Amino acid sequence: MTTIADDNSEQKGGGADRAAAPGLEVTEGAARAHGAWSVAHARLLDRQAAAAPADLTVIDVSGVTWLDTSGAYLLVRLADRTGARIDGASEVQRQLIERVAEAHARPVVLPDDGNPVVRLVAALGEGVLAAGARATSIVGFLGATIECAARTALRPGRLRLTATVHHMEQAGVKAFPIVALISFLVGVVLAFQGAAQLERFGAQIFTVNLIGISVLREIGILLTAIVVAGRSGSAFAAQIGSMKVNEEVDAMRALGLDPMEVLVLPRVLALCLMMGPLALLADISGLIGGGLMAWIALDIPPAMFAERLVAAVKLSTLLVGLVKAPVFGALIAMVGCYEGLRTAGSAESLGQQTTRAVVEGIFIVIVVDAMFSVFFNLIGV
Repeated sequence: MTTIADDNSEQKGGGADRAAAPGLEVTEGAARAHGAWSVAHARLLDRQAAAAPADLTVIDVSGVTWLDTSGAYLLVRLADRTGARIDGASEVQRQLIERVAEAHARPVVLPDDGNPVVRLVAALGEGVLAAGARATSIVGFLGATIECAARTALRPGRLRLTATVHHMEQAGVKAFPIVALISFLVGVVLAFQGAAQLERFGAQIFTVNLIGISVLREIGILLTAIVVAGRSGSAFAAQIGSMKVNEEVDAMRALGLDPMEVLVLPRVLALCLMMGPLALLADISGLIGGGLMAWIALDIPPAMFAERLVAAVKLSTLLVGLVKAPVFGALIAMVGCYEGLRTAGSAESLGQQTTRAVVEGIFIVIVVDAMFSVFFNLIGV
């Protein structure tokens, strides 16, 4: 048996236990600590623990008469270095050693992620899977909305008419000024830029064709949808999200009310009905802005502009834009309500879902608009 001790150890403490000389007796694979393992002997104990072999399996502390945080730290560090277990401690000593061991826990070192290309591909794959899961969830919500609308159509008395009219005013009527202004300005810009480019070929008169077809077919309804998604889609998500945070949606379910019928359907129906008038207003404002700029920049009087416009566009050109309106309105309202209902119980989640409602609403509108363009091109409209 080997004794690791220091005969010249300094004895300190207020009693016999504190004054007991510390030591560490090491046998084959085992060590026995004794005496006062305290801060008074910390330097001595540190040398003893450092001299201990690394193949220990157990550290017996039954002979320790006094143990404070410093001594417990040295025992824990010795056990951590050798992989040995600490045995023989009293209940109080065991609790102190456990507390010190928790504080002494080494930080977890994450393994190397490997090749950055592999990490990039893995992140891309995770993003695709998450997007697919979200798309599936949105499609399921769309199905639930259609089912709710079908039930309400069979029982019209269940329609929340007052709520629908309220949302028509908030999301539609109050959006008239901003939609008209933006469409007017875009019409001005389109006429100015179109005239500047067509002037190179001496074809400034075709600026009227450019304005009429682009505004009526694409720009009018697309601008309207983007404005409504940013204005009303976010409002729907914030309103329903606030109700979700305040547990009003749960209370509604507890009362036997269907949130799809009370919250979602009135908003979807309101935007479906108001997107048509909004799109028509955007078309008229865009044409007025384009005609005004054509009058100023190209010296095309309003009468000639109107005559050229009637010759350039057909009724189908206007209908192509207006047919998209209720579809875009339903999608924007549905996405806003969907994100609102997914809000968790925190203000941070409310902000995140509101942002997602705007981004996803605009993204879906552009994707569906591209699908409409391909479809109308295939049927020759």
